[in-house]
Amino acid sequence: MSNEVVILTEAAALQIKEMMKHNEEEGALLRVSVKGGGCSGLSYGMGFDHEVKEEDLHFAQHDIQILVAKEDAAILNGTKIDYKQSMMGGGFTIDNPNAIASCGCGSSFRTATATGTPEEC
Repeated sequence: MSNEVVILTEAAALQIKEMMKHNEEEGALLRVSVKGGGCSGLSYGMGFDHEVKEEDLHFAQHDIQILVAKEDAAILNGTKIDYKQSMMGGGFTIDNPNAIASCGCGSSFRTATATGTPEEC
């Protein structure tokens, strides 16, 4: 597994940079994470952070510094984050090759080795 466990598309990177600018977070790091919950047991998380922790993998793509906790790396390995724009608005899409099941909303999933604790939808 490489240190770059997630792949940002150019469209996703442009949207993240715009969000950083809008929220006055230029220079922040993007944290991609997995947490328990959601209909299928695990949910994705993305947010801005200002500190690299000892347990983080740290890499850059499209001039964005990305953090992933080492404990989340196996679950996220190979995950592609994209941004799609449509007539109804836009949103991030996450394609995780490790997910074997997901709920209808697409933000909750489980893998063969990590199931989490499902919540009621």
